[in-house]
Formats: sequence, C-alpha cells, structure tokens
Amino acid sequence: MTETIINLETVNPIEFFGVNNNKFDILKKKFPLLKILSRGTQIKLSGAPEQIDLAKEKIDLIIAYMQRNGHLSENYFEQILGGDDAEVIDNFIDKNPNEVLVFGPNGKTVRARTANQKKMVQAADKNDIVFAIGPAGTGKTYTAVALAVRALKNKVVKKIILTRPAVEAGESLGFLPGDLKEKIDPYLRPLYDALDDMIPADKLGYYMTTRTIEIAPLAYMRGRTLDNAFIILDESQNANDLQIKMFLTRIGSNAKAIITGDPTQVDLPRNQKSGLEKASRILQNIEGIAHIQLDEEDVVRHKLVKAIIKAYDKERENETENSYHR
Repeated sequence: MTETIINLETVNPIEFFGVNNNKFDILKKKFPLLKILSRGTQIKLSGAPEQIDLAKEKIDLIIAYMQRNGHLSENYFEQILGGDDAEVIDNFIDKNPNEVLVFGPNGKTVRARTANQKKMVQAADKNDIVFAIGPAGTGKTYTAVALAVRALKNKVVKKIILTRPAVEAGESLGFLPGDLKEKIDPYLRPLYDALDDMIPADKLGYYMTTRTIEIAPLAYMRGRTLDNAFIILDESQNANDLQIKMFLTRIGSNAKAIITGDPTQVDLPRNQKSGLEKASRILQNIEGIAHIQLDEEDVVRHKLVKAIIKAYDKERENETENSYHR
C-alpha cells in the first residue's frame, strides 16, 4: 500500500471540498478502492499505486481549473473526475487562450466546455452549415450563439439572425395580447438569455435597434435572402419539412448557419411531422454541411439533468423493445 499527500494551498479548500463536503464525497465514490482523508488543506490518498496516480491526476486537473476560474460547480467536478481520456484535459485546461469564443460582460469568458461542443466549434469553422443535435442542457444553443457573436465581433459577418419556430402559438400569434415583440418574446427568451451573457446590455440594445442582431419566429424568414449573416435555427425539431427547407434556402453569400435540435422533444401537433430527422438524413455527405451529435456527457446544467436524460433514454429503449414483441 502506498500513501500520497496532496496540498490544496493554492486554492480555496472550502470550494474544493464543497458544501457539507459534497464534492469530497463525489471524489471518494469515484475511487472506492482508495482510502481518502482530508486534513486542513491536505488530502491523503492511501491504496494501490496505480489508483493513487489516477486520483492524483484528476485532483491536479481540478486544482488547475480552480486556479484559473476560482469557482468549480459540482457538475464540472464530476465531469473532470469522470473523464477517462486526454480529451478531458483539453476541455478543462485551456492550453490556448484563443479557445475563448467570446469575452462577455464583467470579464466572463465563453468557451466550448465539452468534447462535442469543441467538435461543434471546429465544424462551424470549417463548414457553412452545421447540424447540432442532442438533448436538453448540452449547450447546443449557447455554443451556437457564442459562435455567431464571435463572427460578428471579428467582422466575419455583418449581422446575426436567431430564429425559432413558435410552435406553442402555432406560429399564429394574433390572438396573444400585446404588440409583435411582446407576443413572440416568450418563445425566443432563451436566445436573449444567451446574448445577455456575451454582449453588454447597452451594446446589445444598440445591435437590436439597428437590426445588427435580429431575433424572430421562423415564419418571418420566408421570402428573405440572408447575406453576410450568421443564422441560427434553434429548436429545429419543432419545424416541419417545408419550414426547414425554407430556412436552409434563405442562406445567401458569405453566410453561415447552425441548426440545433432535440428529436426527443417535438412539440408539434400530432398531424404534423418534424422535418429535422429528414433534413439531417438527406443532407449527409454534402461538402460544407457538418453534423454534430451531442449526448448526456455534454450536459452543463444541474447534475440531475444528466440523470434525467439517461432515465428517459432508458425508458424509450424499453418502449421500443416492447413494441417489437407485441
């Protein structure tokens, strides 16, 4: 049996161990073959050398992350501990400052945080159209908006256009109270939230007033040609076949587009079929169009979101299997 002492003097030990030692408990569960003790600003590891080496590698990675960012959520703590390959190191320790997509208000940095989010960034750099498909909480929309803001700030494009199908109102918004903006804002709020993280309020207001950044329901894209723009179709699983085709054919010269969606959360009426599956299927193997699949390992929301996604995926698999036996 081997023993190793790890010092936490360069980070806040309270932040490392978590409230009521929540993070420390996660660490101990990850390495059940080790005896792990905390003493002030030290962690003592006892056990097999190979287990100690692995635990120390992960703890050093956590310490490096905290030295750079200060705060470390339980979700990120688990992601770092759960990674089994070198790709995890690239996700959490930024060797290249150019990996920051956007410097937001108050010094906030926005970057791809997971392996598939990084693939999404690379795909957008190399292709004009990207399909980013995956469950809730995987950062599809947030990463797409960050890429659009980066392109605008770097003057790669002249405007950003963000759109969603307003399916809850059937894209027939006349019966809702208020003016047009008040009618559509509830359906487009997640896009505003992402922009708020990346652009100061006064500058965002200016961009919106000058239509440098435009947020509108998908129905309002019809008949337009969008040049010199970064265009995002969010929640595309709620667009039918004709709507997705209409969106894709709006793309003009010097334009980029990202289509995000979650095929498991279709809110269309029963008599309408989502066009996302067909579009992503028939547009495979076309040069300039990339397809990125995100999964529960990319979830960056509350740690329970990952568990919820897994539970629903398992239930859907069971339902599919039972249907075959009927």
